[in-house]
Amino acid sequence: MLTLNAIRNQTQEIIDRLAKRGIDRSADIQEVIRLDEEKRSKQTLLEQNLAKSNTLAKEIGELFKTGNKAEADIKREESIQIKEAYKVMETELAELDKQLTDKLYEIPNAPSHAVKTGRSADDNEVVYEWGEEPVLPADAKPHWELTSQYSLVDFELGNKITGAGFPVYTGKGARLQRALINFFLDEALKAGYYEIQPPILVNEASGIGTGQLPDKEGQMYHATIDNLYCIPTAEVPITNIYRDVILKEEELPIKNVGYTPCFRREAGSYGAHVRGLNRLHQFDKVEIVQIARPDQSYEILEEMVDHVKGLMTKLGLKFRILRLCGGDMGFASALTYDFEAWSGAQQKWLEVSSTSNFETFQANRLKCRFKNKDGKNELVHTLNGSALALPRIVASILENYQTEDGINLPECLHPYLGFTKI
Repeated sequence: MLTLNAIRNQTQEIIDRLAKRGIDRSADIQEVIRLDEEKRSKQTLLEQNLAKSNTLAKEIGELFKTGNKAEADIKREESIQIKEAYKVMETELAELDKQLTDKLYEIPNAPSHAVKTGRSADDNEVVYEWGEEPVLPADAKPHWELTSQYSLVDFELGNKITGAGFPVYTGKGARLQRALINFFLDEALKAGYYEIQPPILVNEASGIGTGQLPDKEGQMYHATIDNLYCIPTAEVPITNIYRDVILKEEELPIKNVGYTPCFRREAGSYGAHVRGLNRLHQFDKVEIVQIARPDQSYEILEEMVDHVKGLMTKLGLKFRILRLCGGDMGFASALTYDFEAWSGAQQKWLEVSSTSNFETFQANRLKCRFKNKDGKNELVHTLNGSALALPRIVASILENYQTEDGINLPECLHPYLGFTKI
């Protein structure tokens, strides 16, 4: 959530930065300013009303002490009217506060100055590319055929048990999943991250805290009786550890990593781009999260990007990094880098990671602050990244490492697998 101070003091800058998303949010920003001014005016009247009520109470007490009951009764009647007016103003103030908060929830984060203006993925910038295109057999197969041929993933069984988008990993397919999870976690621990195993269901306050709610209700599985949500990423529970927390400056940056299953109700598009492991409703992911001082967050973002680079190079997968344009970024992001792995058999790029800086957008919702050198509470910056999401990594490994007589596997996974080839 954008801060009111930023909206008040940098109004045109915020409008211009939001325009990078390919949308005009000037009317929303002006409405926030109007509601804020009305709320502040109402708050001033309320305080004046309370001060007048307190003054009357003292005067009434003095009048009774001096036996001036008639005048005391007049002032008592005036006091009753003021208290009734106070209750009305309290209700009006609460309604204004709700309207203001609801309007702020509707407005996405203002993109960083480094973000290019754009409306869609066509406007994204490729900022880095690594690796050679794999040399594949003449009859190279897409991963959904390989998983069937080698009994690695059973999509039909998952459809029977749950529905489309919930695959069953079997045999060496299940072991490959486990190997990747452990490899990603171990690499994060080597990089100084602290491991967390969070719940995979969160309450509404947690969804609001990281910006999934009220923006993405339609993409989240919702247990309505308990009003709990299946997490779309470990970012949500891990970042919410710091909701309503005031940190010490010396504690920053905080580096956490967690593995979780993730759940997304992605609406039904069909075709090769969503076949097999390309798009799932349930998938596994290792997530890195950092809580940082504002003056360090962009340096930390580059550090996180380098960490994901290291994973991709160790896996030996051809990949590229895109800096997303304003129109293709997530609702809460100020700047996002996407990693895409090359899928040899499909001849296309597959997104495998998003690494983002949210600046104070999440922290403002979370009320996550740190006490700075001046002893004042200041909002932190929050960052996270997929390191990595498994389905399309598995798809890329299977397709890019296939040979005439099987599938070779990346050397970095051999200690975790107990075998080197499928």
